[in-house]
Amino acid sequence: MSDTVLALRGLTKRFGPKAAVDGLSLDVPAGSMLGLLGPNGAGKTTTLSMATGLLRPDAGSAWVLGADVWADPAAAKARMGVLPDGVRMFDRLSGSELLRYTGLLRGMPEPLVRERAGELLEALGLAGAGSTLVVDYSAGMRKKIGLACALIHAPRLLVLDEPFEAVDPVSGETIRQILRGFVGSGGTVVLSSHVMELVESLCDRVAVIAEGRLLADGALDEVRAGSSLQERFLALVGTHALGEGSLSWLRSS
Repeated sequence: MSDTVLALRGLTKRFGPKAAVDGLSLDVPAGSMLGLLGPNGAGKTTTLSMATGLLRPDAGSAWVLGADVWADPAAAKARMGVLPDGVRMFDRLSGSELLRYTGLLRGMPEPLVRERAGELLEALGLAGAGSTLVVDYSAGMRKKIGLACALIHAPRLLVLDEPFEAVDPVSGETIRQILRGFVGSGGTVVLSSHVMELVESLCDRVAVIAEGRLLADGALDEVRAGSSLQERFLALVGTHALGEGSLSWLRSS
């Protein structure tokens, strides 16, 4: 496991009678970009929340560069940057203030925080909105400032839940460049997405989960097994076929 950046072992989480994640184990090697795929309700967000210390598992463990996320959370969280889905920000701060707060909370010296915050705002097209309250940001702008907060301390692992959701194509290409550069310099990325084409063009590794269980994991070409990622994904998770005559009223003239 010397080259494993994120190691999940038997992660399990139940909500009432439903097992959202059921004994999931996964290794993410250094210098890789892994796309986590699954249908709605598959357990992707729950898995990432347990992996990053946002949600305590009922069983199992998560390790980041050898640090146990739940036994030594300070060490584990210092090594990663996280863009969660649906977690509230301190949105009564401006974009610049939020980045400053995040950097200082990470123990960074203030001159370095100011320098990196300015670079991140510029790179992500938010320089003109640095003094605007985050509560007034659009959904795409909030996604970008959240990514900036995840990046400001130069972590070795990025865990991103739907990082391209609501982001315009120009900003999306900028984020792709940032992530490719991050991985090219030795960083590791785990991102969830529903967009197969995005994962296929950006990630070198893929993990597919459904009903809280890992169905496939490996290099992109291994998981695709000679098919497109879309075809392979549907073969793994199954499809929901409409019955004959279903929604026939939509086809009436």
